[in-house]
Amino acid sequence: MRTGSNKRLLIVWAVLTAMTLVYVWLDEAVDHNGTLTASTVVTVSAIVIALIKVRIIFREFMEVRHAPVLLCRLTDAWVVLIGVCLLGSYFVGTAVAG
Repeated sequence: MRTGSNKRLLIVWAVLTAMTLVYVWLDEAVDHNGTLTASTVVTVSAIVIALIKVRIIFREFMEVRHAPVLLCRLTDAWVVLIGVCLLGSYFVGTAVAG
């Protein structure tokens, strides 16, 4: 591997780690009794962060960045489809429960 490629992967890894730390910081939501509780903002943020991380992993670590355009578009479509399914099921679940 070239030095430039190693540097790029190190930066990508640092970004992924920072995104994980942001999620951990967001996850510290508590209610008035001190009990951990999930809020819509935290849940949606966690899903979006996970989807961004998946796209970065596709592009940088699975070498989709250099793949044919069709494969790039298919992986992007997969990320969007999973995002719609996850967010849709969360919002439908909260509507049914509430």
